[in-house]
Amino acid sequence: MKSVEVRGKTVEEAIDEALKMLGVPREWVEVEVMDVPSRGILGIARKDARVKVTVRRSKADVAREFVEGVVRRMGIDAAVEIRRAGGAVHVDILGKDVGFLIGRRGQTLEALEYLLKMVTAGCETGDEVVVLDVGGYRQRRERQLEDLAHRAAKQVMRTGRAVMLQPMDARSRRAIHLALQEHPGVSTHSEGEEPNRRVIISPRS
Repeated sequence: MKSVEVRGKTVEEAIDEALKMLGVPREWVEVEVMDVPSRGILGIARKDARVKVTVRRSKADVAREFVEGVVRRMGIDAAVEIRRAGGAVHVDILGKDVGFLIGRRGQTLEALEYLLKMVTAGCETGDEVVVLDVGGYRQRRERQLEDLAHRAAKQVMRTGRAVMLQPMDARSRRAIHLALQEHPGVSTHSEGEEPNRRVIISPRS
């Protein structure tokens, strides 16, 4: 659970400051008042309020609420499934007409995932990664990238010359690196600046 202790001239001031630090709304937290403000003799000395504010909403809860809200507002007939695996919260949007949520080369999906990560950033399980998928697109894309990596590796082995792949986003480049990290005959590295950064597959020296 994510908690902070904050002081303020009043209890409400301390709570407001804690909410700013955590980046979450009031309804997500539990507040424990540790000290109430008080004045000393003749009003000279003053003890500030002190509160402990703890986030009670999990990333899975907030992720479901956010994605279901997006789907509902867009008028999409789709289901939202949440699962935890490998230290991540996986959010899957499933339905017949969800393809436009993927976009060209997954750009719309990436934008939605970025928003989802922003929304869940202050949640209780702060160390969990949030992964958004639409209609199994990411799994299909990973298989395609693995096939591409192995075809390129065969070409490198056959010709003895390095192969430069097309520009890819960081997630896609990582999939290529992982697919070939144990390959005995080739090595991989990335070159260039975003958004034109590419993977280079070279003969292993």
